[in-house]
Amino acid sequence: MPKSVHVGSSLDRRLMLIWGAGVLAYIVSIVNRTSLSAVGTEASARFHADASTLAIFAVLQLLVYGAMQIPVGLLLDRFGSRRVMTVGMLVMASGQLVMALTPDVHIAIAARVLLGAGDAAIFPSILRVIAAWFPVKRAPIVIQLTGLLGQFGQIVSVIPLAALLHATNWPTAFVSLAGVGALAGILTFAVVRNEPEKTGAITVVTSRPDLRQGFVDAWKHPGTRLAFWSHFSTPFAGNAFALLWGYPFLIEGLGLSVQLASLVFTFYVLVGLVLGPLVGAASARHPLRRSWIVLTVVAAQAALWAVVILWPGAAPLPVIFALAAALCAGGPGSMIAFDLTRAHNPAQRLGTATGIVNGGGFLASVIAILFIGIAMDVQGAGTPATYSLAAFKIAFLVQFPIWAVGVIALLRERRRTRAVMAARGIHLPRIRDVITRRR
Repeated sequence: MPKSVHVGSSLDRRLMLIWGAGVLAYIVSIVNRTSLSAVGTEASARFHADASTLAIFAVLQLLVYGAMQIPVGLLLDRFGSRRVMTVGMLVMASGQLVMALTPDVHIAIAARVLLGAGDAAIFPSILRVIAAWFPVKRAPIVIQLTGLLGQFGQIVSVIPLAALLHATNWPTAFVSLAGVGALAGILTFAVVRNEPEKTGAITVVTSRPDLRQGFVDAWKHPGTRLAFWSHFSTPFAGNAFALLWGYPFLIEGLGLSVQLASLVFTFYVLVGLVLGPLVGAASARHPLRRSWIVLTVVAAQAALWAVVILWPGAAPLPVIFALAAALCAGGPGSMIAFDLTRAHNPAQRLGTATGIVNGGGFLASVIAILFIGIAMDVQGAGTPATYSLAAFKIAFLVQFPIWAVGVIALLRERRRTRAVMAARGIHLPRIRDVITRRR
């Protein structure tokens, strides 16, 4: 089990400083990840790109992010969070610097590849820091809080970055963003440490584990696979909605105004602020019921999408807000996968296991985003001029097979994980027994 620092110790201030530096790096990574979300029109003009070309920026970035998760995990187990996170921040800064200076769309796409590769290093690194420094009972809540604080990066990209771009120009805005990333990388290297020792000294990881065997052992454990399919199943619907298809569906499909569509997305963010701590507390309090929380989130998302799709015509606004809340729950729900990862993997392979698990959600997200687009094209509704509510409803049906694959695999791995736990003498209490004891 990883060593932990307890509240009230002499390392409390150091603990918060290290975690705070990691969270700042994560916020900056989210700003970089979403930096084109509010400046799409300007990007289209600068790179002379149509809508489908701009979509490549997002899809390719997600693909690189997902593909890098396992290599990043292996590097984390070899070098620790400090160096991996620092290099990730500097790679992202390099990508934004290229974005700032080039007017060529092909070079800009290559810059987004750099951005995705650097971004891939940040969240697994902060998860490893949390696992090493925080007590087991506190870690689920800290993970949820980290995720919530990171989402403030979306606000920064939508408001201050867009304002800076409009007040100056493209090179100034993106060179500034690259500079912030570089400074965050320097701060990360100066402050973040990999793990504490019982003596209170701060050390870095120096062991040379067999990385290939670490990957094999991580994937071989059904608990890692349970975490992978939990992460695969929960966030993809929200990502597809928030990253690409939400605004077109709300405005062109449902006929909402831009202001009302923005209100739906604001509600989406606010619900996350409420649900995150609640889900984290539930995960910490009921560690043997985590898969049920994941299944509840998936069921809510699928049920609300079914209602919206089957509703004659446009669903009423309260149903759309309920859908936004269910989709938002996918973020906090996906964090439970990392609680499962930490519970079933020793510290020496935690980075590898986290990389495997983190790739699941982004793999599902890319599949959903691409197949929704393909479904729109097949119906002859592939451009804003041809969007229709009926086409959107049919296109969003592609999410249900993805949920089905994820849930079936999750249930299979849950059964196998419980068998391993039972062999170790850990038995899940039956619902009937719990009710009887409460009576």
